[in-house]
Amino acid sequence: MGHDKENLAGDTPLAERLRAEAGRLGFAACGIAPASLAPETGARLRQWLASGCQGDMIWMAERADQRADPKALWDDARSVIMLGMSYAPGHDPMAAEADPDQARISVYAQGGDYHKTVKQALKALARWLIEQVPDAASVKVFVDTAPVMEKPLAEAAGIGWQGKHSNLVSRDHGSWLFLGAIYTSLDLPADPPGQDRCGSCNACQHICPTNAFIAPYRLDARACISYLTIEHKGPIAHRYRAAMGNHVYGCDDCLAVCPWNKFADTAHRHRAFLPRGELAASAVGDLLALDDSAFRAIFSGSPIKRSGRGRMVRNALIAAGNSGNREYEARICELLDDETAMVRGAAIWALARIDPERFAAEKARHEDGESDPVIRAEWAGQCPVEAGLADW
Repeated sequence: MGHDKENLAGDTPLAERLRAEAGRLGFAACGIAPASLAPETGARLRQWLASGCQGDMIWMAERADQRADPKALWDDARSVIMLGMSYAPGHDPMAAEADPDQARISVYAQGGDYHKTVKQALKALARWLIEQVPDAASVKVFVDTAPVMEKPLAEAAGIGWQGKHSNLVSRDHGSWLFLGAIYTSLDLPADPPGQDRCGSCNACQHICPTNAFIAPYRLDARACISYLTIEHKGPIAHRYRAAMGNHVYGCDDCLAVCPWNKFADTAHRHRAFLPRGELAASAVGDLLALDDSAFRAIFSGSPIKRSGRGRMVRNALIAAGNSGNREYEARICELLDDETAMVRGAAIWALARIDPERFAAEKARHEDGESDPVIRAEWAGQCPVEAGLADW
């Protein structure tokens, strides 16, 4: 059951104390929105899903109604407290583009796992809120694991606005905020919503290596390097491989070029997201050498661990192929016999790029004994995705 603002003595001071406590817990941004979203938000979501832009992310369609309406997820919700934690980088994320032997890992994944850090702070803030209004407050906390449209809610709460790259942009923190939500039965005073300040700027649209933007504010995830390197479970379409360059986990290009980043200050960055040296400057050759145990050891405590060794080595092979560095050739040839099909397929492509003569010799040795139609398509120079032999 909801609670009227009038029935909560000192409501405005509560909101102010809430912001102060959020800051103490490490949040750089805090805003309050009603537990509702404009009808057009749900309509845009359903149109995006109907076009198939979500790719392998089938869970987005399965609970679309709950995404579109916070009250469909929890009927008692009256307000949504949106929180942002800064992971602003202290370096230019684009700098590694010039070194094809350096594996580019998205800034958000170079430190500790944000799921754990943000959720711990959300729970602490939720406990604090219940203590302030013990007989009235009920809460639920969410961070990237439930059908919650964090970015539209963050805009509604005044934290920022959804930019043309479809991510949240903050006047104070640029494009570098992890978002979390607290749904509450309290009817808290809402903040003014964020206002779009992208203006005529299209830098994020033009920088995208794979042209993943259908239009400003509309992203086709199936062409996005972040999706392809993290979420996509099979072979990557040939038409995107060269454009991926040395990206092996995620992509910051559209975020990094946003002019609003000039206001982002690393002084607000949560210490849990300080980059680990081995992730901030990973070498393509080292990633090619990973077996399962080494992968788990290196990426322990990192969000990267969830993607698994197969996807990381697949991505590293594409980076190796794009590098033109023949020092990777021996390891690439070893991976032609990897137990994981998508790794074998990427190794075939990488070898063809680096040494066409060696590729021809290996093809003669491997092709006739290969029963997997996806891998046979790779040996034939066909993209298994585009040939209809594998899912997107």
